[in-house]
Amino acid sequence: MGAHDFEFGLDTFLPVTVDASGHPIPGDQVIRNAVEEAVLAESVGIDSFNIGEHYRSEFMDSANHVVLAAIAGRTERIRLGTAVTVLSTQDPVRLYTDFATLDAVSGGRAQLVVGRGSLTDSFPLFGFDLADYEDLFEEKLDLLMRLLRDQPVTWSGAFRSPLADQRVSPPIAEGHIPTWVGVGGSPQSVVRAARFGAPLMLAIIAGRPDRFAPYVDLYHRALEQHGQPELPVGLHSLGFVAPTDEEAMAIQWPYYREQFEWAARERGWRSPTLEQFADEVDHGSLYVGSPETVARRIAGVVRTLGLSRFDLLYAVGRVPHEQRMATIELYGREVIPRVRELLADAPAVPAPAGADAAVTT
Repeated sequence: MGAHDFEFGLDTFLPVTVDASGHPIPGDQVIRNAVEEAVLAESVGIDSFNIGEHYRSEFMDSANHVVLAAIAGRTERIRLGTAVTVLSTQDPVRLYTDFATLDAVSGGRAQLVVGRGSLTDSFPLFGFDLADYEDLFEEKLDLLMRLLRDQPVTWSGAFRSPLADQRVSPPIAEGHIPTWVGVGGSPQSVVRAARFGAPLMLAIIAGRPDRFAPYVDLYHRALEQHGQPELPVGLHSLGFVAPTDEEAMAIQWPYYREQFEWAARERGWRSPTLEQFADEVDHGSLYVGSPETVARRIAGVVRTLGLSRFDLLYAVGRVPHEQRMATIELYGREVIPRVRELLADAPAVPAPAGADAAVTT
């Protein structure tokens, strides 16, 4: 894959951002702002815009397909997808119809990343048992892949009614709605992605990315063992771009600290410190800095892991809309062209072989 075949995406969870005085803006305005951010993303040359799925008061992304359809009506080229769809608590038939419809209205631009979800709010909301966490995802991924690849479908499982010679509309063209499997910290999930013949999306939000090289090696070997062709590997990580390293750090740190302090209270983590934040920026999975700094960090991880796609979860936390727009502009106009230059000078290579180590986030 050449440097110009690489996909550069933006990911967002539609966080409730603050205005210039630091007050949260209304949720409906958050959604409208996200549409404007996606329109800007297309205008500055970004390849895809992808929206998460949460059911929490701080995120407005619970109906991402509706927002993506609104974006489709304002754009012509940019691919439109998810980051991540919590497949365990979705009905694959409904998910198929939503995204097949999005694919139609967008002229074939829909894509998916599906995963088990690191947050579990959707389980009680939709009446699912966390004890079935693993089995739900396995079964629903099986049905979704059949719907995408080989209709009519005859299928039965433990968690929904069976299908008998069922066609689901609207139809999609062969190869449409590319569907990646998102993986955060489980070798079993890597092998599952390979078994289903799905591209692999690594979600790395902390720690050195090179720790995941054994995962990439495991994925390629599992593809071969399951008789699958070579498939791409992508990376979802956090970041923020500003004109200088100092400005990027100064803007992103307070919002990052706030976001991860919330997470620390919920999950029993240690609260973040400025020293840890700076170490993640220098050596870990935070792509924060000037366009040149961020471009070099991205190019480095692309080479290390042999990636074909990089998605930036931009502007972590309640960063105001104006600053979110500014980071999108820099990412598209300066970071992406610079990464392409760096990759053309020293192309990505497959990740080095490694032991089947269990790597966790």
